[in-house]
Amino acid sequence: MKTLHLRKPDAHLHYHDLPGTAPALIMLHGLGSASSSWYPQAARHPHLRHHQCVLVDLLGFGFSDRPQAYTYSMESQAESVAALLDHLALSRTILIGHSMAGAIAILLAEARPDLVSHLVVAEGNLDSGPGFISSRIVSVSEDDFADRKHAVFVQQMHAAGYHDYAGSLRASDSRALHRSAVSLVAPRSPSYRDRLYQLKTARTFLFGERTLPHPDERALRDAGIDVRVVPAAGHDMMADNADGFAAVVAASIAERAVS
Repeated sequence: MKTLHLRKPDAHLHYHDLPGTAPALIMLHGLGSASSSWYPQAARHPHLRHHQCVLVDLLGFGFSDRPQAYTYSMESQAESVAALLDHLALSRTILIGHSMAGAIAILLAEARPDLVSHLVVAEGNLDSGPGFISSRIVSVSEDDFADRKHAVFVQQMHAAGYHDYAGSLRASDSRALHRSAVSLVAPRSPSYRDRLYQLKTARTFLFGERTLPHPDERALRDAGIDVRVVPAAGHDMMADNADGFAAVVAASIAERAVS
């Protein structure tokens, strides 16, 4: 694992940089997850291992630092990822954002179109308002979550059978989780959805098969976005079916390359 020291906010961002000759895939994780634990199997799959793959643990999560003065806003996280891509001298990457990181990836592609040639959003947040995970976090104050609810939440995820997620959730900084969730669900104008619709780069949106039917499947297609379905998978598609996730991502990249 490699690290980049960010002068602002004086913290180390940790990431895996897996070698390859094809265009770089940048993989960003969701709320309470870590790319270092959720993406490796898909990244080294035969469909994708010829790509350079950069698996980023966002600040506050996984192996990365947990700066206490950091806002953990979606915009700040997007800036940190952009700083990493600049450091690695990468441009026109294929940017993959899962769940919360879908919002971060949309903001990054909008702010720095030079860094992104193809945006892949895997069941990312498109509209404001709490979701299944974020609602459990923002329902209490930051102090209450840090002092009590974080540990309870980890136990609840274990009890529900989400053992992989519970592990990465335990490794996440409690205040980073709360601030990230608050930022994620806050109203924005334009919304993540409108920003996604207005982007000029190639755009793919992934659903897990078990998430469907979903009204956004038709809405996104109508907006000209390439919509694909990962078979035998739910929201956590890269963990539920890494083979299927890799195959669907590879197919979307290949179709874009010949279009």
